[in-house]
Amino acid sequence: MKKIRKGDKVVILAGKDKGRTGEVVRVMPKDDKALVRGINMIVRHQRQSANQEGGIIRKEAPIHLSNIAIADPKDGKPTRVGFEVREGGKVRIAKRSGEVING
Repeated sequence: MKKIRKGDKVVILAGKDKGRTGEVVRVMPKDDKALVRGINMIVRHQRQSANQEGGIIRKEAPIHLSNIAIADPKDGKPTRVGFEVREGGKVRIAKRSGEVING
């Protein structure tokens, strides 16, 4: 079970977007990176092709997993993640408040 999954609300801990929150769009475990909606935006100049129009495109760049933390379900502040076996299954627990993290 991974600590950070697609759909989680996360807080940015370092970089130009420090302190902002967003939703994880994609996790890349081999690279230890994640894409967060609306965070770490970059500008790309796209050349026109037969099936795509050109222009300036803004999109999210990956962020290293060490620079993001799960937002606590209770107060929205960054928290570490623990694991417990409850109701016959393994669940993620917010270390800050002890609540189960939905996912």
